[in-house]
Amino acid sequence: MKFLAAEEYGPTTERLFALVAGEVRTLVPDARIEHVGASAVPGAISKGDLDVFVGIKRREFENAIRALNGLGYAAKEDTLRTESLCMMETGKYDSPVAIQLVENGSRFEMFLTFRDALRQDGSLLRAYNEMKRNCEGRSEEHYRVAKASFIEAALTIREPVERHTV
Repeated sequence: MKFLAAEEYGPTTERLFALVAGEVRTLVPDARIEHVGASAVPGAISKGDLDVFVGIKRREFENAIRALNGLGYAAKEDTLRTESLCMMETGKYDSPVAIQLVENGSRFEMFLTFRDALRQDGSLLRAYNEMKRNCEGRSEEHYRVAKASFIEAALTIREPVERHTV
């Protein structure tokens, strides 16, 4: 694993997000489209990839998958897939792009919750960056396990607050 500082990936990722959001909006006009992942957090180190949250109503879920397939996205292999979550990716850009297609109101809005927690809590962001630095030079699998554990712990700490504000 190799990570980049925000100034190394930021401008490119922001332009790419605007492009992807525009493309998705044309085929899924009622979607809620947000930049998520480390590249959406000022000061976060990142692989330089782009993660896009696409929130939709349950009844539009399958149509949205077909629309995203038409844009060149495919369901990610070996990831969680439910009736409320479909992780998709494409290789059509210079940088990797992933879409988290999420049913609005589902537990998978945690992508937004975690992004917002990193934006609001400098100590959490520093710990997240440190976890990533500790994964440099290690395998993708090692990084995924460490990242999942970190996110789960961070969201568990915030869960009671989130329940009362929803």
